[in-house]
Amino acid sequence: MAGQGRRSRCKKIASLICAVSFALLLASCASTSQQQNAARSSGSIAGTWVTVQRGDTLGEMAKQADVPLLRLQRFNPGVKSRGLAVGQRILVPYGTERAPSGGPYRYQIRSGDTFSKVARHFGTTSNAIIAANSQVNPSSLAIGQLVNVPLKQSTGKSRAVVASSRKSVTLPNPGPLPKTNSNWSWPLEDYNITRRFGKDSRGTLQPMLLSTSKGATAKAINDGEVRFADSMRQLGQVVIVHHDDNLQSVYANCKTLRVNSGANVKRGTPLCDVDVNERGQTELLFDMRHGGKPVDPSRLLQ
Repeated sequence: MAGQGRRSRCKKIASLICAVSFALLLASCASTSQQQNAARSSGSIAGTWVTVQRGDTLGEMAKQADVPLLRLQRFNPGVKSRGLAVGQRILVPYGTERAPSGGPYRYQIRSGDTFSKVARHFGTTSNAIIAANSQVNPSSLAIGQLVNVPLKQSTGKSRAVVASSRKSVTLPNPGPLPKTNSNWSWPLEDYNITRRFGKDSRGTLQPMLLSTSKGATAKAINDGEVRFADSMRQLGQVVIVHHDDNLQSVYANCKTLRVNSGANVKRGTPLCDVDVNERGQTELLFDMRHGGKPVDPSRLLQ
């Protein structure tokens, strides 16, 4: 009998604990909901993620954030204005952010952001964002930092590897080039320079083209870190290696990649197999940058 009494009291205590816990949970949910409603009603939603509630429209959100509706729509690719779902998250841009119709986006880093997270939202790849922001360390993003986010279909026009551009881009002065030393080597063992670095007849700056034998492998010209290893529109498979002294080397028109983004490489490390171009020639498009600015590779390589 005594044992049954204790069990009965234990059940009552357990039921009481569950009731209290449930009440606290409801109170917490109500408090969170009130906080969200207060934030929405305050009008300060610019730069935030907004959870769609019943009756919400993009037009009302744009008006509350004081941003053009078109910019709000462009910052949420894939979201249909007339198909909002309760619980869906909408990214409201800051006034400093831009989303041109052809890209790239100018995006302001928020708390908890990574390039992978940003890439997923805009439908591109983290490698494309890394390539478009050669001066940014993806492992140490700062809140409020502005970065370029290229559209997926226009990653081939990424500033880090643009072979030719109709617009000149002003980049900060990276300082003098380091002195040539024996650590720099050419990316191919057997090659001919079919096009030297310089401007063409229209005044457009062109990177170097190196012809080689079929099946040739491009190798790292010096020690560094692979910041990009992926395909780019009109450039095939591309590898970008960052070296000391703010130097970058670019290897394009590759058929098969031999490294992954983030890999540390040594001079002579195989990077990719050179592809055959539309003229039937095996050519490597080779470019070098100093602080993002194109430089003549022959000034550094021996």
